[in-house]
Amino acid sequence: MERSRVAVAGASGLIGSALVRSLTAEGHEVVRLVRRAPRTADEVRWDPERGSVDVAGLAGCAAVVNLAGAGIGDHRWTEAYKERIRRSRVLGTAALARAVAELDRPPRVLVNGSAIGIYGDTGERAVDESAPAGAGFLPELCVEWEAAAAPAAEAGVRTVFARTGLVVARGGGAWGRLFPLFRAGLGGRLGDGRQYWSFIALHDEVAALRHLLDRDDLAGPFNLTAPQPLTNREITAAMGRVLRRPAPFAVPAPVLRAVLGELAGDVLGSQRVLPTRLLASGFGFAFPGIEDAIRAAAGR
Repeated sequence: MERSRVAVAGASGLIGSALVRSLTAEGHEVVRLVRRAPRTADEVRWDPERGSVDVAGLAGCAAVVNLAGAGIGDHRWTEAYKERIRRSRVLGTAALARAVAELDRPPRVLVNGSAIGIYGDTGERAVDESAPAGAGFLPELCVEWEAAAAPAAEAGVRTVFARTGLVVARGGGAWGRLFPLFRAGLGGRLGDGRQYWSFIALHDEVAALRHLLDRDDLAGPFNLTAPQPLTNREITAAMGRVLRRPAPFAVPAPVLRAVLGELAGDVLGSQRVLPTRLLASGFGFAFPGIEDAIRAAAGR
């Protein structure tokens, strides 16, 4: 993509901040969507839950990236927090898609966040983008989340859904909680450890988003996961090897359910997800293996 103006919602998050660094390093002008009064010229006001966006602030943007939303694993899943998760994603996406559609000169592309949670628990069955949505809170959320981007697609904006897996990074997300535990020698498998985890290195996540932004022929859903999902047991062993810490402990499923409530079902669930469309588009992973991804995150 030639140097251009790119709007990013969720720019302060783990993935968003890394994407902003990548874009600005190459000379792109990044506009950050913020929920408060703008403090600098590169900020645009929006209120995702109220459906308001400063449309004028998006003028001239060649691309819009929406990575905003309340953290899935930040709190126990009470009904109130589940509603917050839903509203932050669905209403925010709808507001941004409507704003994009209202522009006299809409951006070329909207890359909207999504998640591999859309497939539900797949057990040992490998799935790709052709698989139907599963059942439960996260699959239903993802379906509604993606559907909320319809106004942009109907306005002729190329619309891409980045269905992200577990991002291997020290600075946040689920993996950000694992690193301190393993460094303290307290790491271990969750439940029986046989559930598949579909991971992606933060470097590859950003590179994949850039790939989806750049390629005018790509639209629809793309799984952002490494080519070979592994079981929780295998990933636990890899963490122990790379960080040179034993991983003798296991957290029994009943304990996880007691601590996490409904969220435990997704932690213990299995998602064996393949990035079929991403690979077919010619994308190459820098860190396809789990040990390389962990080393990159750990700075080794």
